Amino acid sequence: MPYQPDDALTRHFAAKGLDLTDTIERQLSHLAPDSPNLALYRDMMLTVLRMAEDDRNRWNAKITLQTLRELDHAFRVLERFKGRRKVTVFGSARTPVEHPLYAQARDLGAALAKAQLMVITGAGGGIMAAAHEGAGAEHSLGFNITLPFEQHANATMEGSEQLVPFHFFFIRKLFFVKEADALVLCPGGFGTLDEALEVLTLIQTGKSPLVPVVLLDTPDGSFWRDALSFIRNQLEANHYILPSDLKLLRLVDNADDAVAEINRFYSNFHSSRWLKNLFVIRMHHALTLDALEELQARFADIKLSDRFHQYVDDGQDDAQFAHLARLAFTFNGRHHGRLRELVDYINEAGNWAD
Repeated sequence: MPYQPDDALTRHFAAKGLDLTDTIERQLSHLAPDSPNLALYRDMMLTVLRMAEDDRNRWNAKITLQTLRELDHAFRVLERFKGRRKVTVFGSARTPVEHPLYAQARDLGAALAKAQLMVITGAGGGIMAAAHEGAGAEHSLGFNITLPFEQHANATMEGSEQLVPFHFFFIRKLFFVKEADALVLCPGGFGTLDEALEVLTLIQTGKSPLVPVVLLDTPDGSFWRDALSFIRNQLEANHYILPSDLKLLRLVDNADDAVAEINRFYSNFHSSRWLKNLFVIRMHHALTLDALEELQARFADIKLSDRFHQYVDDGQDDAQFAHLARLAFTFNGRHHGRLRELVDYINEAGNWAD
């Protein structure tokens, strides 16, 4: 959706006799003359100037500066890997090398790399070190946090150009989710549970795109089984979540099944986007008429009106996606667990014969 400039900022400075908008736009046009984002950059700069005008708190200014610098640096580093699918792996930094979970995470990293998937972790020890060890430096990205302890990067990421340090947790957490085409959650402590619940909240509320979320434990492990039991007995039973919300999760007990789950998710589904009021799913293969008719009946509850509409590129999408089929509908924006079931159906039906 096109960006709507913040006219209130322009009016604010104009009322003070300052024609800052034209001045900023002229400077930006020299730096990025063909950029479609000039209005965005202009309003960023006007916002900073509005903040400077208030000049209320030095700490606020330092937070803003650090945030902008961290975002800019991360954007620059990650631009090199824009075309590669990535999997964020969460788990305890304190898992010892001799623990079965360490070996499993190392196997996971190797399996992801073999599938040409990059591995993102917090670049610390334990599960994070194991996943990077298995994936190798070429297939690894590390988002390290600056702390007075547990802050040093693991052996795979130390000194690597693919290591991105962060001062703020909230920015680091943004990139864990923003860059992830899938998430694998291994057993861990407060940090792991925090990431798990935040990821689920973002997907459940539609603030983050739908991606596979895989819970990985050893065959005899009970970490996630007990967590799921609590979720069912307390959250679902008390109607704090919808029963379909649990469809956002998949529990597996080995690395190969975790990778298979991710590959299955993208077997026909490619990606999704909002196009004004329509939710559009891009697919590698169009659905057959029979599959489309079954979909109309099975998932009527998640759309607000009309039918599911299948089509090819109509010129409103990026050129790189022009070859993909589309499925568009008026998604109600609430039932993301059911949306995950729809994606599962699309993947199953993608191989149906005409």
